[in-house]
Amino acid sequence: MGNQIISSTVNHLLCFVLITSSNWASIDLLYWRNVKQSGAVFSSVLLLLFSLTQFSVVSVGAYLALAALSATISFRIYKSVLQAVQKTDEGHPFKGYLEMEIALSQDQISKYADKILLYTNTCMKELRRLFLVQDLVDSLKFAVLMWLLTYVGALFNGLTLLILAVVSMFTLPVVYEKHQAQIDQYVGLIRTHVNSVVGKIQAKIPGAKRKEE
Repeated sequence: MGNQIISSTVNHLLCFVLITSSNWASIDLLYWRNVKQSGAVFSSVLLLLFSLTQFSVVSVGAYLALAALSATISFRIYKSVLQAVQKTDEGHPFKGYLEMEIALSQDQISKYADKILLYTNTCMKELRRLFLVQDLVDSLKFAVLMWLLTYVGALFNGLTLLILAVVSMFTLPVVYEKHQAQIDQYVGLIRTHVNSVVGKIQAKIPGAKRKEE
């Protein structure tokens, strides 16, 4: 609805992306820099979410574990038989992966903890500002947004919204990158119109106009 709430939401989403990735790999995925990698991640996530619409989380987790175990056990047996027939000693087929370091260092844990703490504090401060009506207009915008979400919740469940969010994350950045000029032009017009309407509302509602900083 309002520019400040949209800006705050975007900032929170950006914080979440930074929390879940130690570099810009996730951004490259969303922009399809590597088509095969992005396609694999996109299809895997969608398949998982669609599976959750049909089965419980426990069932999906169990089936995924069984599928992974079936693949690794079959490959281990195959390599063992092959080594026995060829009379070679290549060792464990997953030796490289077993020796790979996967533990998080203390510095990485501290970095992620700091980002999570920053994100949590930012959300708490923003919610406090909105619920305690520090700015009347922003709180009214937030109320309208929550009211609209009640209708969204009546039409879609959480998983459907999550699927739509994933599809948007993998499509909107590419569309914006290709048509940035046109999109910025229309967004600018909408923003100007919204600011004009908000300004009129602030002028008519007592106490709604922001104090000059």
